[in-house]
Amino acid sequence: MAYCLWITDIDPLKYNLLFERFLNPDRISLPDIDVDFDDAGRGRVLDWITEKYGKEKVAHIITYGTMASKSAIADVGRIQKVPLSTVNLIKSYIPDRGFPDNIKDEKGKSPKVNLKNCYKYVPELRAIMEGDDQELKSMLTYAEELEDTNRQTGIHACGVIIGADDLTNFAPMCTIKDKDSGEDVLVTQYDGHVIENVGLIKMDFLGLKNLTIIKDALRNIKKSHNIDIDIDHIPIDDELTYQLFCEGNTVGTFQFESAGMQKYLRELKPHVFEDLIAMNALYRPGPMDYIPDFIDRKLGRKPVEYDIPCMEEYLKDTYGITVYQEQVMLLSRQLAGFTRGQSDTLRKAMGKKQIEKMNELEVLFYEGGEKNGHKRETLNKIWEDWKKFASYAFNKSHATCYSWVAYQTAYLKAHYPAEYMAAVMTSFLSNIERVTELMEDCRKNKIEILAPCVNESDINFSVNEKGQIRFGLSAIKGMGEAAAQVIIDEREKNGPFSDIFNFLDRIDMKAINRKNLEVLVKSGAFDQLQGMHRAQYMYKEIQSENAPSYLEKLVRWQARKQEAASVAQMSIFDMSEEIKAEDHPAIPECEPWTSVEQCNYEKEVIGFYLSGHPLDDYKDEMTYYANISVTQLADLESLVPRREVKFGGIVTSGMSGISQRTGKPYGSMVIEDYNGSYELRLFGEDCVKYREFCNKGLFVFVQATVSQLTVRKDGVESKLAPRLKISKIMLLSEVLDHYTKTINFSIDINRLSDDFCTRLKKLVSQNRGKTKLTVNVKDKSNDMSLFMSSNEMSVEASKFAHLLRTLPEVEDIKFNR
Repeated sequence: MAYCLWITDIDPLKYNLLFERFLNPDRISLPDIDVDFDDAGRGRVLDWITEKYGKEKVAHIITYGTMASKSAIADVGRIQKVPLSTVNLIKSYIPDRGFPDNIKDEKGKSPKVNLKNCYKYVPELRAIMEGDDQELKSMLTYAEELEDTNRQTGIHACGVIIGADDLTNFAPMCTIKDKDSGEDVLVTQYDGHVIENVGLIKMDFLGLKNLTIIKDALRNIKKSHNIDIDIDHIPIDDELTYQLFCEGNTVGTFQFESAGMQKYLRELKPHVFEDLIAMNALYRPGPMDYIPDFIDRKLGRKPVEYDIPCMEEYLKDTYGITVYQEQVMLLSRQLAGFTRGQSDTLRKAMGKKQIEKMNELEVLFYEGGEKNGHKRETLNKIWEDWKKFASYAFNKSHATCYSWVAYQTAYLKAHYPAEYMAAVMTSFLSNIERVTELMEDCRKNKIEILAPCVNESDINFSVNEKGQIRFGLSAIKGMGEAAAQVIIDEREKNGPFSDIFNFLDRIDMKAINRKNLEVLVKSGAFDQLQGMHRAQYMYKEIQSENAPSYLEKLVRWQARKQEAASVAQMSIFDMSEEIKAEDHPAIPECEPWTSVEQCNYEKEVIGFYLSGHPLDDYKDEMTYYANISVTQLADLESLVPRREVKFGGIVTSGMSGISQRTGKPYGSMVIEDYNGSYELRLFGEDCVKYREFCNKGLFVFVQATVSQLTVRKDGVESKLAPRLKISKIMLLSEVLDHYTKTINFSIDINRLSDDFCTRLKKLVSQNRGKTKLTVNVKDKSNDMSLFMSSNEMSVEASKFAHLLRTLPEVEDIKFNR
């Protein structure tokens, strides 16, 4: 019915999607109906159903937020007037996500993070409860009582109730202010667990961002190529799309973009839609263990086996491995003669671990299976496999629908990569880290991303005629959508802007303020206009905080012009000729910003670096001497075998001081490289030695070791959490000189000349140092090379390496320790 009404585009008969999961004679409970809409249009759907069925018959579902351990302590501490610093210190003892892996409860499981368990496993909290400070003990005691009690109400993210009659006849109702819209919303006072028991059906109206991405991508494609794509009827066997999956090039696609999924896709080499459905279902905790076996069977490295030959009918598509709940349902009917209702009851009992129901169905399974001629031992093996599998089994209906959306996103990325990635980045505009990841993927796929431009940018990310992605104007911090739209409307009406004076003449200065113009300058949005570079706009004749910049002078000049023009229109005598003829302020002469200054301004107003990266001046240091990215420090466990790690970056924030509680020094610095950032904390001697590096803007290089101690308690060995121990911190500018023993470069023999040797000798004599110089002379036509080392030529590595790159004859510069 849902397929015939176009609620879903997936043909249930083609993919064996069983309707009895929702409706069968044995099912008493109401079905849970989930419908995905693009998140931008979800509000319109809610408005429509309210108008359609009546506002007294439609309501959202209430949620109750409970007191967590830290919030309970904070609230009690505030009432008891415990100093905030003390409250924050006590809160810091409580683990954020869970206890370390080496801590287990009496059943061998990781204990739940609550105050009761914290007294057991956190020495600092246990000491407080056993100590003499009655105020702190009282605070923790009251906090423990408040823990897990209801603290506030909210609105269910997607659940909506639609009743046949006025909802006040079924449940108590109230209103809650919606945080997003600010409007009062009608909600049931029963939460989602209770609401079905009073006979009401819950519908989940989900806002799916990927549907909005698809819609925006189609709009981009129409604008760039004038093509209308019917995304619901694209070919399911598209070669380019499966090639994208096989390469694991799935960043930005739906459901298939995690690093682990990319790895398995490269191994699996999916070539049919059923492979995607299976991977969608398998890539979850539990069934992930079956993925290597699934891949081996698909690729023929292992035989595809069935416990009973007739099972091939339902397990063929998954190479003999049970992947879906529907397969259990179909096989229970085939092997043991279960009815449709019994098979659905079996699925539900397995999934929800209903032991009594499972035991009852197990007897029926053996009886029916033996009656159909199957051996009990074989039936027992199948049943035991199902028991292990079904607790985390996935339903094929869900996997198929989501795999179809995933395929659509992959199809768009494979055929229209720039248009698709522009839509993805637009959807994550408020998430700087995510946009940075997507930009990196664009670069890997040779899609160029350009800075904002007043002559080309749209409101959001867009694609130009050359297939480059152009940054959107509204994404610039401090710009605003209204101001951006004014620029775009004027450009579309009267053509591109020629220079800053033409821009100011045509834009209403009441719609765009000085702050808007400043962020446009810093982002590079005026770079394509004639006559000026970024530093000139911000130039001040007098270096004083109150002195006006050249941009401010331009704004005042333009404001006078527009005001005079307005006055002239109201007078029969045009007295504004003098102002009309007034020349714009003279353009100042000054040096352009350095690459670091330009990058920092870009990050200030955009959130990341676009025209380059501050570390570009230290590429040799990062390439030859750093052996990890700072993002890898988030998983020290994986770095234990490496032991010695070296990383570098720019300090984006830092601090140091003396602890009031212990009197000991502490410090920290956030180090950012090309891939991300990491907070390095300094204590004790490390802080005394290295706190001078905790200054924003410094380029630092860190050498450290990763160690993991093993302790023995009660005869049982356990590993402690890995630790990062700093060996040395230095400035990145010192790395080449400190570590480099030899600089080696290559040159083609046909490019050797007296002139080259003279220039090289001059550079060496001007940059004497301790680093040896070697050269590899290549005769490419005869496939020969001669390696030569100089006994006399020693250079200062950092300065010489930069100058060596200015010689066009030089190839393949390398640094050896």
